[in-house]
Amino acid sequence: MPSSAPPPPAAPHLDPPPSPTAVKTPPVAPVETPVAPVETRAEAVGTPGASAAASAPVSAPADRRRWFALAIVMTAAFMDLVDVTIVNIAIPSITRETGASVSAIQWITAGYALAFAAGLITGGRLGDIYGRKRLFLIGIGGFTLASALCGLAPNPEILVAARILQGATAALMVPQVLSIVHATFPAHERGKVFGLFGAVVGLGAVSGPLLGALLTEWDLFGLGWRPIFLINLPVGIAGLVLGAKFISESKAPKAVRLDLTGVALITLAMLMLIYPLTRGHELGWPLWGHLSMAGSLFVFAALVIHQRRKALADGSPLIELSLFRVKSFAAGIAVQLTFGVGLGVFFLVWTLYMQMGLGWSVLRAGVTGVPFSVAVSVAAGISVQKLVPRFGRKVLQAGALLMIAGLLVYLWESERYGMGISSWQMAVPLVVMGVGMGLIVAPLTDTVLSEVPKEHAGSASGLINTVQQMGTALGLGLVSVVFFGAVGDRLAPAAVGPAFVDAFQQSLWWVAGVLSLIFLVMFALPARPRVHGEAGPH
Repeated sequence: MPSSAPPPPAAPHLDPPPSPTAVKTPPVAPVETPVAPVETRAEAVGTPGASAAASAPVSAPADRRRWFALAIVMTAAFMDLVDVTIVNIAIPSITRETGASVSAIQWITAGYALAFAAGLITGGRLGDIYGRKRLFLIGIGGFTLASALCGLAPNPEILVAARILQGATAALMVPQVLSIVHATFPAHERGKVFGLFGAVVGLGAVSGPLLGALLTEWDLFGLGWRPIFLINLPVGIAGLVLGAKFISESKAPKAVRLDLTGVALITLAMLMLIYPLTRGHELGWPLWGHLSMAGSLFVFAALVIHQRRKALADGSPLIELSLFRVKSFAAGIAVQLTFGVGLGVFFLVWTLYMQMGLGWSVLRAGVTGVPFSVAVSVAAGISVQKLVPRFGRKVLQAGALLMIAGLLVYLWESERYGMGISSWQMAVPLVVMGVGMGLIVAPLTDTVLSEVPKEHAGSASGLINTVQQMGTALGLGLVSVVFFGAVGDRLAPAAVGPAFVDAFQQSLWWVAGVLSLIFLVMFALPARPRVHGEAGPH
């Protein structure tokens, strides 16, 4: 199944745009003249403080080095993506072998998303300050170490801690990927580069669940699910060694400062909101949990106040609040947040439904998800290249309606066939849902950014990615309410399957409701995205 995360953010002022995918990829970050050996300068589409620069010719020796650099950063992005999709499919196996509790199941997935969301903007800012190559190498090294800790974790508690570390180090690594591409390649080659990048991450969307299913099913060396993490070790080590040799260093064109107070506030606010949601069902919804969730709203308010003061004081806030004055951007942020919630709920309960409810093997569940991933990738390509330029916002709204239709068909089939439902019967609603998702995720970021001033494009892109990751973490936390709350406790063995099927059906109604809300909010998006290269509002 695909990642619970958004497609690669489009570079709204480049022509042609990057190829779309249905998965999480890094936000565009600012670039400037890189340090030798590659003598190129890229058009800045980064976080606040970036400035435009013309592209320069690249010498033949640099040409060879930059393609090596491209392969390295693409491999890192692929590794991050596959790791997320692999974990989704292996969750039931991890639960059976480690005895993980309900909250541990959620934190194995939500912990990664939460740490990634909290650190994404910070990781991009650190790359601006200390160098993208340096932060990329630190990130890939940390990600590799965290993968080893996940694979060797003796209990669920260590696994959750290692997953949080994975998310935090991915937040250092991932924002640098497209920054390095921009700093290394001249503008006229970026269309081809983004096409390759889209193909790589699209492959990850399809291959991740299947690879995870195979590694778990094969039980290599008697390690069960652990190879899904350990496979990152040779890839990460190779990326670290080759990256140090072939990637060129680059920094922001002018000095920026890291807003530590903003980082602390946004992290605290998300923890106060998501932690009680994740533990609430298991602990019987204590009073402190409700107080914590209510208190998170005040922390978010404090974050807004601090960001306003920070912008006035030194012009380097963590979040560019002026972006929310753009109606289409504010609406797009709402869509991304809500979409993340829906995906966070669906993909986890879908996995639990197939493996723990229907009793399917991890391989059968992985293969069942392939039509969905393929449909997403195909529809994503068509939506950006053919449909959105002609029909604009209506394409995204049609995608939301198709996803709702697919969910309703899935509900009907699940109720009719019950425990006897087959993979082939699931294929029809999954393909419909996949097409709908592809129509949304590929053009959404470009549509949201279409009315954002050019100088803030990168900051807006990073914020969009962060918000969807927050939504995903929130959705994973809500699984306690919409799924495990319906399953009940102390079930007899014979009652487990029917209880999981019933809980899955209830969860689909929640997701359908979320998508209905998304459809309505999309009316605030621009009817037609601005043409690439056209000047934005100032």
